[in-house]
Amino acid sequence: MTIKEEVAAKKTRGRPKQFDRDLALDRALELFWRHGYDATSLSDLVEVTGAKAPTLYAEFGNKEGMFRAAVERYLSKYTTCTNQLLEQPLPIAEIIDAYVRSSAEVFTDPETPSGCFMVCASAALSSSSDEVAQLLLRKHHAQEASLKACFDRKVQQGELLAKTDTALLAKYVMCTIEGMSVQAREGASRAELLRLVDTLMMLWPRLSQVGNPV
Repeated sequence: MTIKEEVAAKKTRGRPKQFDRDLALDRALELFWRHGYDATSLSDLVEVTGAKAPTLYAEFGNKEGMFRAAVERYLSKYTTCTNQLLEQPLPIAEIIDAYVRSSAEVFTDPETPSGCFMVCASAALSSSSDEVAQLLLRKHHAQEASLKACFDRKVQQGELLAKTDTALLAKYVMCTIEGMSVQAREGASRAELLRLVDTLMMLWPRLSQVGNPV
């Protein structure tokens, strides 16, 4: 049953239920994920959430407010556990393997739209959505900073060389993940993405020795 069919069915069951914020956010997140910020209208959000427009306005302020809440919902549901991998007392190769592999699995989950919500949302923005673009950019930078911090710790612990360019290494891993998101959006299977992860890890011993230019 699609979201729209589910909402239509619920409308036939007598009195409407109390507004469920988490459920509304999950449905809004899926809509933004599938169609992007600009292509999603408030009427679309009203339809998929089953809530009245005044209810959504009261809870989120406007469409941008609901998108911001959807971003936080995505991060809490799909990236919190992945980010926790960066804190694990494991060899760096194992951490990165699990980190990138986890992303590949999220991007190809049959229960959600393909690709990374953040990457897909950024790609679909128009020039008029500057505040939303800045929000996504800040989240992207925060993710990259978390990777860099992980690499910095491994340098301090002696696992990575002191000369390691941790900023460049973090950017490389992020670029790999973003590329996998695009591939998933274009129809790549989970098996195909996992082969990319295997390739990354084959290259990892050399990549992890990339140093700052003298």
